Amino acid sequence: MDWYFFIKAIHIISATILFGTGLGIAFFMWWANKTGDLAAKVYAAKTTVLADFLFTTPSVIIQPISGVILIKLVGYDFSDFWLVLTYIGYIIAGICWLPVVWIQIKLRNIALKAQAINEELPTEYYKLFKLWFYLGWPAFISLVIIFFLMVIKPM
Repeated sequence: MDWYFFIKAIHIISATILFGTGLGIAFFMWWANKTGDLAAKVYAAKTTVLADFLFTTPSVIIQPISGVILIKLVGYDFSDFWLVLTYIGYIIAGICWLPVVWIQIKLRNIALKAQAINEELPTEYYKLFKLWFYLGWPAFISLVIIFFLMVIKPM
């Protein structure tokens, strides 16, 4: 078995899961929050937190590990310009993702509380949701740029 192709497949699959799950749960959460249905918002928030835990978090861990292994197997220099740009993009995505995880948990808890006491969502929920939404953009743009860098590997 050629370890390079195995690690490369793991790297590509985890990148796909990272991006796809992120895009999917972002759409799911955004779409549910366009409705006036509190139950839909609660369900979306609970599912988003769970999906991030089950899919995004392992991919976030696997990506740098498999990336370092691939760099060593191929013999790239860790300071190659395109790789440095990918590190920067990954850091930007991570800086955005960490507060998003906290916000998702907070949104879920606020929505669950509102549902339990049968009240409207407070203003804090909508402010946090807006922040959650805006933090997603630089993270996704960074990941798209990383995909392009991985494909074209500019020197």
